Amino acid sequence: MIPYILRRFGSGIVLALLVTLITFTLLSFSFDAVVRARLGSAATPEAVTAMTAALGFDRPVLTQYFDWLGGVFRGDFGTSLFTSEPVGPAVASRLAVTLSVVLVALAITVVISVALGVVAATRGGVADRLAQAASLFGYVVPGLLIAIVLVVVFAINLRLLPATGYTPFNVNPSKWAATITIPVIVLVIAGAANITAQVRGTMIDELRKDYVRTLRTRGISTRSIVLKHALRNAAGPALTVLSFEFITMLGGALIIEKVFALPGFGTFAFNSSLQGDITVIMGITLFSVLLVVSINLVVDLVNGWLNPKARIF
Repeated sequence: MIPYILRRFGSGIVLALLVTLITFTLLSFSFDAVVRARLGSAATPEAVTAMTAALGFDRPVLTQYFDWLGGVFRGDFGTSLFTSEPVGPAVASRLAVTLSVVLVALAITVVISVALGVVAATRGGVADRLAQAASLFGYVVPGLLIAIVLVVVFAINLRLLPATGYTPFNVNPSKWAATITIPVIVLVIAGAANITAQVRGTMIDELRKDYVRTLRTRGISTRSIVLKHALRNAAGPALTVLSFEFITMLGGALIIEKVFALPGFGTFAFNSSLQGDITVIMGITLFSVLLVVSINLVVDLVNGWLNPKARIF
């Protein structure tokens, strides 16, 4: 298993190098715009030339990229071109905000999706139709509409939850829970729709297989068959969908953070892109690639643990 993990991390590093190199190359076309944005519209050509040299933008692109990469290997991700804030701590702090919402939403999504999918597959009838209706609701209704309704009901009318803002967990856990409740509900509704349908489908397929009939003839209880055998074998495809859903939640964090004024990763990436803050964009790109690689590795390892037939290490 260790060699497999090392190979995956090695391929992840190669991927990160390729993505960051391509990103930096594309950003190099905006060097002049970044300099003018820092100096203002009244900047003289001499001032632009001087600032370009001061930032090192007059050097070859590959030289600049490898200088940035050398800093990364030393733990230095650079500083923001507009705020002079260290990129590493800035990205990490914003990512912590986003993950505090996404991970909670993902955990709740797993519990709800597995419960609904298993009940729908094993009981059928009304339970199955209700589970499918819940999935359809999550597919059809836009998350933004759900967010607006929840804010109107729980924040404006009932005044039970804050409409916007964020309180860190280490500052006040109860206020932290209150500030992420509505965003988490929005993410759970959309995420549960995808995963419930996947769990239901794979569970139905598993329960129709020969080994299930064999276990039943041996007098093993239905509960044991479902939870110890069928669900474990059905977990592989569901885990794959779960990893995609996690990445989707991260990608959709921008909308959630904009609606609820959360100082998270998506908002930080959006604002940095508008400013053309190249060092911040590079840090965000690197963190994003490494996060996706790590997620896929964890999913493969868990899938191999659940289903020995799926092991590739």
